[in-house]
Amino acid sequence: MFLTTLVTHPIFFFRYIVIVVISICLHELAHGFAALSQGDDTPKKLGHITLNPVVHMGVESIIFLCLVGMSWGQMPVNPHKFRNGKFSDILVSAAGPLCNLALGFIFIVLLSFFYNWGFVSKDFLYLAARINLAQFIFNLLPIPPLDGFHIFSNIFPALKQLERTAMGAFGLMIVFLIPGFGAGLIAIVDLIIKSFLGITLAF
Repeated sequence: MFLTTLVTHPIFFFRYIVIVVISICLHELAHGFAALSQGDDTPKKLGHITLNPVVHMGVESIIFLCLVGMSWGQMPVNPHKFRNGKFSDILVSAAGPLCNLALGFIFIVLLSFFYNWGFVSKDFLYLAARINLAQFIFNLLPIPPLDGFHIFSNIFPALKQLERTAMGAFGLMIVFLIPGFGAGLIAIVDLIIKSFLGITLAF
């Protein structure tokens, strides 16, 4: 269980928790600001335009993060208020993953800039890049209730039928039960980081 790293690798434990919490909060805020830009004031009315992780994640999610290393967040939006229909829905849904993508590359740039500076933790920057790029890729999977499902089901309406199937109810559970899924995701992320890190260090 992830909680055991608090004893075996306490520095990693706290780094991981801090990065995940900040990344989820910024991910959800990106959804919120995108919704506001599309005419939906629901995030503001419900008090979700905040950096408070308890608001975005909830106590249960934070506890789950500490126990098993996984967590989730939520930004309340009302698609009926979007001024541009499907386009707005796609934009709002994509805002969160794109925030993680931007954060991932920001941390890669910082990692390359401070690569030879001893007073900056390369491990922290690498972990931050890895977590955010993993969140970006994972959230784009076209599986309910992930952002990718909302994006692709607006582009391909036939996908909406998945919500009424076992995939809609147990999709995420099925994904996590796929042997090697997590390791494969991290391998892809590491390849991206090392590729871009090699390019930036070359300059």
